[in-house]
Amino acid sequence: MVVNMKTLISANLAHSIMAKEAFVKESLDDILRLTEWIREVFENGGKLLLFGNGGSAADAQHLAAEFVNRFLINRRPLPALALTTDSSILTAVGNDFGYDLVFVKQIEALGKPEDLALGISTSGNSPNVVKAMLAARKIGMKTVALTGGTVRPGGDLAAVCDMVLNVPSDATPHIQETHLWLEHTLCEIVERQMFGTP
Repeated sequence: MVVNMKTLISANLAHSIMAKEAFVKESLDDILRLTEWIREVFENGGKLLLFGNGGSAADAQHLAAEFVNRFLINRRPLPALALTTDSSILTAVGNDFGYDLVFVKQIEALGKPEDLALGISTSGNSPNVVKAMLAARKIGMKTVALTGGTVRPGGDLAAVCDMVLNVPSDATPHIQETHLWLEHTLCEIVERQMFGTP
């Protein structure tokens, strides 16, 4: 049993690394372009609005925390807001209008043309994330999605976002692990661009 678990651990690590390597090979230029968009948003007085479901909700909160507090550099807070954290808003909208609109209402209330909407969806098909992107585009915000999959890369979000960063894997854990790696990489590059080397 121990030998089998050691094999499982090694295989999981190898597949996680493969997912990240495939993602970077496909998306390197877009990763760099997204860091520029985020930096421009912060420098022009805008904010980053982040959202997703489940593990992607946790990612939204994690990324917001890194920008508001710090990543590797002690610097001024950067305006990033996770739309996944206010249980009163989420339950009120979900109860009165349906779960599909829990992010739409917040985008409509808080979003400005100078902001960037970053939606995270492992499948690319989360209805509430898709609808929030449509609302953000109506406002004039830039829209970016982090997704995964090989059959329909980007899923439904591919048709409604300015940029889709898709992990070419069908393994949910490896997609989510790659998203977290990307989120940390975005933070580090944006900090370096704005504040120098740590």
